[in-house]
Amino acid sequence: MNSHPWNKSFVWQNHMVTSGALTQTQIDQFDNDGYVIVNDIFTSDELKELVKITDVAQAEAAAFLAAQPNERIAISEIGAITFAAQLASTKPEIQKFVKNTTIMGACRDLIGPDVRMYHDQAVYKQIEKPRRFPWHQDNGYLFVEPQHYLTCWIALNDVTIENGCPQIIPGLHKNGTLSHYFVPTLGYECFENPPSTPVVAEIKAGGAVFFSSLTPHLTGPNNSNDVRKAYIIQYAQHDAVVLEGNAADGASTGSHTIASESRGIAVLESGKICAN
Repeated sequence: MNSHPWNKSFVWQNHMVTSGALTQTQIDQFDNDGYVIVNDIFTSDELKELVKITDVAQAEAAAFLAAQPNERIAISEIGAITFAAQLASTKPEIQKFVKNTTIMGACRDLIGPDVRMYHDQAVYKQIEKPRRFPWHQDNGYLFVEPQHYLTCWIALNDVTIENGCPQIIPGLHKNGTLSHYFVPTLGYECFENPPSTPVVAEIKAGGAVFFSSLTPHLTGPNNSNDVRKAYIIQYAQHDAVVLEGNAADGASTGSHTIASESRGIAVLESGKICAN
């Protein structure tokens, strides 16, 4: 387990309560362990509306996959795991959920007063081809500076160890981005065997687990009888940049701001929620 070649001088910064959405105890857990579970973010009516949007997006994604060779593209495959991405930019009606007041409070506490939604996707884990997702950090896919940004993993139905809830390795986020390697059909991985006992993050529908982009995590196979549904939103400091190039070849060859990417939207400015 080695550091990412571009991770040269990372130092974790602890956070203080600001918004009131999280308690200092919850924030301390996030700083110490790299995650915190928050229940009841959405009401039952809000959750039904959100799932209606993600179900439509997933049906569109599945139809596209069904027309591809072997019904798959990269790590997305019919019957295993399917991704419907960039919903905030393609389905504006979802933006009010992206800017939920509790989530925005967590962003204010754990990122700062000026925040952009960096990426979002509905991820449905199917039952026909049970498959784990590898141990990884979100910053292991694309290297973002600052390295810490926030993932909000929303449970659209109850998620358990049986149907593929997140599992987390606490504490390793303080080391910054780790080196990752690609596992065919699965994605990027930072280690195969975890260095400590994973924490199982079971979440009731309408709640979420917040974790750092530096927190190693995976989701296990779905061994239940129903599709496991999640909506995953990532938030970053408004002036964050994505480094470009191949780390195996040396230093980055350039960078671009997340604000230059069309998939993202501004969500907080000076601590205030941005209007749609």
